[in-house]
Amino acid sequence: MYTSYQEAYRRSLEDREGFWAEAAGRITWDKTWDKVLDDSRKPFFRWFRGGRLNTCHNAVDRHVEAGRGEQAAIIYDSPVTGTKRKITYRELLEKVSLVAGMLKGLGVEKGDRVIIYMPMIPETVYAMLACARIGAVHSVVFGGFASGELAVRIEDAKPKVILSSTCGIEPKGPIPYKPLLDKAIELSGHKPEKCVIHKRPQVEADLVPGKDLDWDEALAKASPAGCLSVEATDPLYILYTSGTTGRPKGVMRDNGGHAVALAWSMENIYNVKPGDVYWAASDVGWVVGHSYIVYGPLIHGCTTVLYEGKPVGTPDPGAFWRVISEHRVKVLFTAPTAFRAIKKEDPSGSYVKKYDISCLKHLFLAGERLDPDTYHWASDLLKIPVIDHWWQTETGWAIAANCMGIEQLPVKAGSPTKPVPGYDVRIIDEAAREVGPGTEGVIGIRLPLPPGCLPTLWENDEGYVSSYLTEYPGYYATGDGGYMDPDGYIYIMGRVDDVINVAGHRLSTGGMEEVVARHKDVAECAVIGVEDGLKGQVPIGFVVLKAGVDRPHEEITREIVDMVRNEIGALACLKDIAVVTRLPKTRSGKILRSTMRKIADGKEYTTPSTIEDPAALQEIAGAARTIGYPKQ
Repeated sequence: MYTSYQEAYRRSLEDREGFWAEAAGRITWDKTWDKVLDDSRKPFFRWFRGGRLNTCHNAVDRHVEAGRGEQAAIIYDSPVTGTKRKITYRELLEKVSLVAGMLKGLGVEKGDRVIIYMPMIPETVYAMLACARIGAVHSVVFGGFASGELAVRIEDAKPKVILSSTCGIEPKGPIPYKPLLDKAIELSGHKPEKCVIHKRPQVEADLVPGKDLDWDEALAKASPAGCLSVEATDPLYILYTSGTTGRPKGVMRDNGGHAVALAWSMENIYNVKPGDVYWAASDVGWVVGHSYIVYGPLIHGCTTVLYEGKPVGTPDPGAFWRVISEHRVKVLFTAPTAFRAIKKEDPSGSYVKKYDISCLKHLFLAGERLDPDTYHWASDLLKIPVIDHWWQTETGWAIAANCMGIEQLPVKAGSPTKPVPGYDVRIIDEAAREVGPGTEGVIGIRLPLPPGCLPTLWENDEGYVSSYLTEYPGYYATGDGGYMDPDGYIYIMGRVDDVINVAGHRLSTGGMEEVVARHKDVAECAVIGVEDGLKGQVPIGFVVLKAGVDRPHEEITREIVDMVRNEIGALACLKDIAVVTRLPKTRSGKILRSTMRKIADGKEYTTPSTIEDPAALQEIAGAARTIGYPKQ
C-alpha cells in the first residue's frame, strides 16, 4: 500500500482523516461513520463518530462467514497443566456465543461492566469476546492480584457480574483465586450481583448459594447470543494501570478506533497475514494480552497462541523454542525481561539448537527498555530481525517501531526506531518547547492521539486531563524521557523520574544501565538514583550474573565501574554495585525501580501487589546494606 515508511508517516499527519478512513476499510462496519475525527470537544478527540460495528463480530463471526471457520483461532499451550489444544474459529464462535448468552441470562446489558479475574485459559478469551458481543464493558484484572488491588477495581468499575476461576497455576503450584475474590468483595463498597466461577481440577472452591454460580452449570442453561451493534465511540473495555494509589486510573478503550488501529498494526508493524500464527508471550491481564493475544490477531484473522507458562522453568530455557517449533509461530512478541531470563539460564543459547524454529521471521520486544546487549544476544542467536518497539498501556499499540510491513529500516541498537504513522512524536523541554536532535528531553505526542489510544479515563475526564494533558499543553505527556537522533530515531532513556541530578548535572540511569548490561558476565541490571547529602543524588547499581559465572564479585563490579567511568565519564560516579540473584519485578516483567529507591533511601514502602517474587525485595535490602545504603 505504501512505497516507503516516510510516505506513510507523512500522510498520517498531513491527511489524518484520509489515512485512517482508508485503514478502517479492513473492518466490517454496520454503519459507516459520519466523521472520521471529531475534534468538536477538545481535548477529547473521538474517532469514527457515528459509525457502528461490533468488535466480536470483527474478531470471530466474519472469519467464519468468509469460509475460514476450520482455521485455528487459538492454540492453547499450557506446560503447567500439560495441555495443548486448538480451537477453530467455528468452535470459538460457538463458545463465545454461549458465554454471551450466559451473561445476558444474568441480566448483563449494553454498558454494564463485567470484571474478569481469570488465568491464561481459553475461557478468559471467551469471556472478553462475549462482553464485546453484547456491548458490555469488560475489565480484566490480572489473575492472582491481591484482594486490595482487586477491591479498588471493583469499587471503580462497579461490575454487575464478576467472572473468575478457582485458580491460576504458577511453576511453584496453584494460586487459589476464590479466597482473594471473596476478600476483595468484602473490602469493596460495591457488591456484584453474581460471581460465576470456572472450576479447574487443581483447586476446589466452595460456592456461596445465591451469590456464586458454577460456570459449567450456568453455561448449560444459556442460549447463544448474537452480536449487538454499538457506536464506534462506545467503550469496549477498562484496563487499570498497575501499581496505582488512591483512585485507580482506568484506561478506557473504544470499539471503533481500537479495531481499526489493531488491524492496521498487525499488517503494517508486525507484517503478518490472515492465517499466520502469531504469539504474544504475555498475559491477558496486561495491555499486550488485550491487544495482541486477543483482539489484534483475531480481528486480523491470525492464529493466536495462548501460553500458560514461563520463558524458563516450564520446564527449561528451551520453552519458547518448543512452542515456536511445534506451532509454527511466524512472529513472537514478548518482553526483554523474558529474553534476559533465557540468557541468564542459557548464555550460550544451546537450547535453541534442539528445535526447528525456521518458521520464526521476526522477534518483537517491548515492555521495558531493550538494552543493546540483550538485543545483540537475541539477534546473533536467532539470525532474524529483532525489533524493539515502544508503547504504553494508555496507547494500546506501538508509538515507535520498525514497521516491518511497510519498510524495514536499518536497526540501531538501543532505539525502537521511528514514530509509527499516526503518532506525532516530539522531544520537548520543561516549557513544552521542541529541542533539537541529540538533546534529551521529555517525549511528548502532539494531539490528537491516533485511533486505538485512550480517549479518556473511565468516568474521570478530569483525571485524564490532569494526568496526561496539563503539564505540556498541546501534548500527551508519555512520562518517558529520551532524545531523537539526526535520522529521526527515538531513544527511550527511561521514565522522567529515572533522570537523576548529581551535583547539578542531569544523568540518565538508563544510559548507565546500557553500559553495565554490556559487561560479559551480566545477565541483567538496574541502576537507580539515591539521595546523597553532598551531591543531591548518586547512582547505585544491582546486577544479576549469568549462569555459570564464578569469578569474584569484587573483580566484576570493579570492571563495571571502570566501564561506566570510561564511557560516560567520572561525573557518572557509579561506584557502588551489588550482585544479587534476581531483581524485583512485576508479573509483567517491569523492574520495580521506585520501590528499590525507597529501600536504598531508607524510606517506608509497601510491597506492590503486582510483584512476582516479594522475597526479591528483601534481597535488595540486604544487598543495599552491604554497599552502605541507606546512609546513616
